[in-house]
Amino acid sequence: MTTHVTIIGAGLGGLTLARVLHIHGISSTVYEAEPSPVARAQGGMLDIHDHNGQPALDAAGLTQEFRDLVLEGREATRALAPDGTVLFDEPDDGAGARPEVLRGELRRILLDSLPAGTVRWDHKVGGVRALGDSGYEVTFADGTSVVTSLLVGADGAWSRVRPLLSDATPEYVGTSFVETYLFDADTRHAATAKAVGGGAMFALAPGKGIQAHRESGGTLHTYVALRKPQDWFAGIDFTDSVAAAARIAQEFDGWAPELTALITDGETAPVLRPLNTLPSEHRWDRVPGVTLLGDAAHLMIPSGEGANLAMYDGAELGKAIAAHPDDIEAALTEYEQALFPRSAAEATDAIHLHELMLGDNAPHGLIDFFTTDEQGG
Repeated sequence: MTTHVTIIGAGLGGLTLARVLHIHGISSTVYEAEPSPVARAQGGMLDIHDHNGQPALDAAGLTQEFRDLVLEGREATRALAPDGTVLFDEPDDGAGARPEVLRGELRRILLDSLPAGTVRWDHKVGGVRALGDSGYEVTFADGTSVVTSLLVGADGAWSRVRPLLSDATPEYVGTSFVETYLFDADTRHAATAKAVGGGAMFALAPGKGIQAHRESGGTLHTYVALRKPQDWFAGIDFTDSVAAAARIAQEFDGWAPELTALITDGETAPVLRPLNTLPSEHRWDRVPGVTLLGDAAHLMIPSGEGANLAMYDGAELGKAIAAHPDDIEAALTEYEQALFPRSAAEATDAIHLHELMLGDNAPHGLIDFFTTDEQGG
């Protein structure tokens, strides 16, 4: 079997694809802009779902390695009122339908499962162009290039591969997150640690919210959500961490101090995360020898599905290529025909979830959702 796959992006989706291909005896090379596996923190907690993320890891032959990473008790969920009153509190029942792991740890087991040299670090893509019948040329920032007949864009929101297939570009949805951390919270921020509890905590009101998750040990990872135009955030100097945190906290004036401490006492500089999406129904016509997965294909509002979908995309694409090694167009057609409706449905669900969280009926819409979901509705 001589099929060789060129993958742009060493996120969870691209690595899952590379791993599934490797299991089936198909070689691949993954090009990644980051200079090394530890170049930056890899985000926070991920709940890995039993209908997409877990089957993807099973296809990658990494179920046991994944299970060894699970942080017990982190599936607990609670919702608080702005004054700190507990409105909803569901402990982790141990059923494990959505076990929680750290993104960086999950990425590590995927990297460790690949042959040495599969990932080429410090290869930032400068441009991609079609070469007619002879495939695609990928040029890197250092001036080097590769030519490939099978190219997969697993390169995220601002994909350099996507323009080969689609004119769509991400657009701001009207909401941004501000990311902060508290460390050793049980000792140093006891009231806040108690408020967050053992898993995920949501304190929501129309147009704004404080969401926090307990990671390993006493680390609390917070995403503050604000429905504001980008110009509003542009008026905040995020290079002045104290002033930026204070300005964000002003939007929560009167909220319980154990909640606002997640903003004002943050021990890392607050990071602005504008939310951008592709159209929910994003799709493209079949173009020979190239496809997309993960955020490159279906960037959506964060809903807990993004990483799961990226891994599932990677696994499904890998299996399709393995099933049709001598007919790559059949493989890509099969993959995309399932990809488009799957991702469209998840994007629609994500929009609905954010409306429950930040819409006019917040937080009660989300609590109703939790309650209905708990009852299997």
